Amino acid sequence: MKRDIKSMLPSELEEYFVSIGEQSFRAKQVYKWLHSGAKAFVEMTNLSLDLRGKLDDDFYITSPELIMKLESKLDGTKKYLWRINKDDAIESVLMDFKHGSSVCLSTQVGCKMGCTFCASTIGGFVRNLNASDMLDQVLFSQLEAEKRVSNVVLMGIGEPLDNFDNVMRFIEIICHPFGMNIGARHITLSTCGVVENIDKMAVYGVQLTLAVSLHAPDDETRTKLLPINRDTGVRNLIDACERYFSKTGRRVTYEYAMISGVNDSPAQAESLARLLKNTGSHLNIIKLSDVPESGLRASPKENVEAFTEVLSKKKVNFTFRRSLGTDIDASCGQLRNKTLCNGDSIWSYGE
Repeated sequence: MKRDIKSMLPSELEEYFVSIGEQSFRAKQVYKWLHSGAKAFVEMTNLSLDLRGKLDDDFYITSPELIMKLESKLDGTKKYLWRINKDDAIESVLMDFKHGSSVCLSTQVGCKMGCTFCASTIGGFVRNLNASDMLDQVLFSQLEAEKRVSNVVLMGIGEPLDNFDNVMRFIEIICHPFGMNIGARHITLSTCGVVENIDKMAVYGVQLTLAVSLHAPDDETRTKLLPINRDTGVRNLIDACERYFSKTGRRVTYEYAMISGVNDSPAQAESLARLLKNTGSHLNIIKLSDVPESGLRASPKENVEAFTEVLSKKKVNFTFRRSLGTDIDASCGQLRNKTLCNGDSIWSYGE
């Protein structure tokens, strides 16, 4: 069977070329072609025709089909809906900042975590994405927008640490100097709290930014919002993040979406301040994205002000995360969910 060449590391490609009697430097040539958007081996003109034919016999090259693109009139954020592997739909978002362009990518088709405020989980879990599927979202978003991507955020559809091996392979691939050469410090990985894999990632020592979807300071509230908390508990999650900080030196970011009447009381702010005291962390306060199926609503301004006043008095290090692309359903899962609710209309949209 043909293998997925874009999910291979340069060292694995080198082994392949040596095994067929070719020089190992061919790996660098092919790697560069793949990371420039080549969709077929015939395009690799610095390889012989015989070698291109051999590669075509042994491997396939992934490339997504763009089904839908939406662009925000408010801030220029672009949202892409891709078709991959014939039947699967995933989303990516391209955002522009002063420090450069960032792609927020999906790591799974659907999600099994069941977080009550998130659109990604509504359609259920389909499959894990391969490293090539993740790489393609960055690469083809960059090519479509005609601008260099300098930052990657694993915060789209799916739970990255539930797809650990493929995600770690993707990070190694995208950081490699032969390819897109995006440094690990320019990568943010968001998790709802797969504790054992936070510890596992710390062992890897990758210098990325870990963002944790906290959203509540106590087990009762957090379990209602994020079912994974039944197995972990808030305290165990914070302890795992502290171990990550201790081993990597990378400050952990906690995400806190303000939900009206659920997690936005001054008393909960007091609990949150106690929880994060003396931790190597930063807190992001987020406006809840509108997911009608959840029945949850964003906190009103007065609740947010009362909540953050407590945090300020307790000297919690926090910022408000800016919401981008609010007019184009830019939050993870929203566009895919809306289109899939219309049966097979997603596949006929661009035809």
